[in-house]
Amino acid sequence: MSGGQFEFTVDVLVMGGGACGVTAALAAADAGAEVLLVEADARPMGTTGMSMGVFCAAGTQAQAAAGEQDDGATFFADIMAKTRGQTDPEIAHALAYGSGPTLDWLVERHGVPLELDTGFRSAYGNTRMRVHGWPGHAGQDLLDLLHRKAADAGVMLLNPARVVDLIADGSGRVLGVEIARPGGERERVGCKALVIASGGFAGNHAMLRAHIPEMAQARNNGHEGSQGDGIRLGAGIGAALADLGAFQGYAMLTEPQGISVPPGFVIDGAVLVNIEGRRFVDEKDDIAGMVHPVMAQPGDHVWVVFDEEIERRNAYQPDTRTLTQLNAARRGEDAQALASRIGVNPDALTASLAEAWQAHADGRPDAVGRTWEGDPPPSGALGAFKVVGAIYHTQGGLQIDRHARVLREDGSALPNVFAGGGAARSVSGPSSWGYLPAMGLCTAVTLGRLAGEGAAGVAAER
Repeated sequence: MSGGQFEFTVDVLVMGGGACGVTAALAAADAGAEVLLVEADARPMGTTGMSMGVFCAAGTQAQAAAGEQDDGATFFADIMAKTRGQTDPEIAHALAYGSGPTLDWLVERHGVPLELDTGFRSAYGNTRMRVHGWPGHAGQDLLDLLHRKAADAGVMLLNPARVVDLIADGSGRVLGVEIARPGGERERVGCKALVIASGGFAGNHAMLRAHIPEMAQARNNGHEGSQGDGIRLGAGIGAALADLGAFQGYAMLTEPQGISVPPGFVIDGAVLVNIEGRRFVDEKDDIAGMVHPVMAQPGDHVWVVFDEEIERRNAYQPDTRTLTQLNAARRGEDAQALASRIGVNPDALTASLAEAWQAHADGRPDAVGRTWEGDPPPSGALGAFKVVGAIYHTQGGLQIDRHARVLREDGSALPNVFAGGGAARSVSGPSSWGYLPAMGLCTAVTLGRLAGEGAAGVAAER
C-alpha cells in the first residue's frame, strides 16, 4: 500500500508492547527520538507476561561480581554449538556480544533490578551461569516495570490497538501504518522508522500447520495474540523470512494448572517417567526438544519425579511457589507410595530410580543416556507433577542482520525497518533442538535495544 495522509507522524513507531517492543521504545527514547508504542492488549502481556522473566546475558557486571567468567566469545561459541552451526552467525554475534551491555544498560540507566540467578546453573548448552532475572518476580512483573520505565522516558503508548497494514513506498521504506481499534475505528500514523516487535505465530494454527506441523495439535502455552502479524506484514513489503520451523517447546507444563515446572528441577536431579512408571529420555539433553519424546509417550501426560532437596533448591522460583500454593504435587514417602498416588506401576518406578542410582554410583550413563555428575537422582520422600508437552513460542521470522535491520531476499536492508523478538529470526536453528535456556527474552531485549537505537538513528537522518 502506498501514499495516503497521516493523522500525525512520529520519529519511531514500535509495533508490539512485549519485552522486545518496550525495550526498543526505551532505547529509541534514550537516543532522543519521539516514540509511539502500539500494543494490541489493554494490558501489555504477550509471551513475556507468560514467561519466567529470565534471560541469558554474557559478560555482565552481575556475573563478574559472582566470579563467573563469561564473555561474548564464549556465548557465541555456545550458540553455534547448540545449533550445530545451523543458525545465522550475524544474529548469534549480535546476541552474544550485545546481551551483556543490554542487561547492564537496563540495570544502570533505568534501575531494572536484574540479578544473576545463581540457582539456574549452566546446562542445556549454556556452559556458563548466565541466566538473569528479577528475584521473586516473573515475566509479567518485569514487563509492567519496563512499561513504567518507558512511560517515564516519554514513550507514548497507544492501546488497545493493532497495526493492520504497513504503508510503504516502492523502495520498501515504511511511511506509516494503519491502526485498528477494538471498535473498528481505523487511523493512519506516519513514522520515520518502524520496529516490528509483535511476537511470533504460536497462536496461529494455520501457520503452525504450514511451518511446524508436528506441534499443530500441541498445547499452546504462549499468548493467543501471537498470530504472526508482524511476520506477514513484513513479508508484504519485501522482507525475507527464515527458520519458520524453529520453536521453543517445553516438556513440563503442569496439568491441569498450566504452570511451568522450572528447569532447575531437572537440572538438580528430577526425572521424567511415563504412565507406566518408566523413564524414556535423558532429561538433561535438550530442554526444548524434550517435548517430542514426551508427546510420543502413551496416554496424555507424564510425571516429573523429584525429592525434597530438589524441591527446596527450587523453592525460590515464582512458579514453584505457585505450584506449592495450588498443592499441585502428588506425594509419597517412597517410590512405592508415590507410584500408588500417581497410578503407575510401582515396580517399574522403583526399578527406574534404582537403575539411575546405580549408574550414579558407577559413574556411567544410565539406561536413557543421562550422566549423573554431582547431583544424584531423587530419593527418600518423593513428589511428582503431572505434565504435558507444549509449544511456548516460535523462533523464526523476519530475516535481520546484526543491527536488527530487516533484510530482503537479496540480503539488502529495507530502508527504515527493524525487528526483534518473536517477529524476527532467532538463533535456535531450523527446529527446537537449538534452543538455549532463557534465549527467548535474551532475543527480545537485546534485539529490542539494537532495533530501537537503529530506528532512532534512521529517524534522525530524515
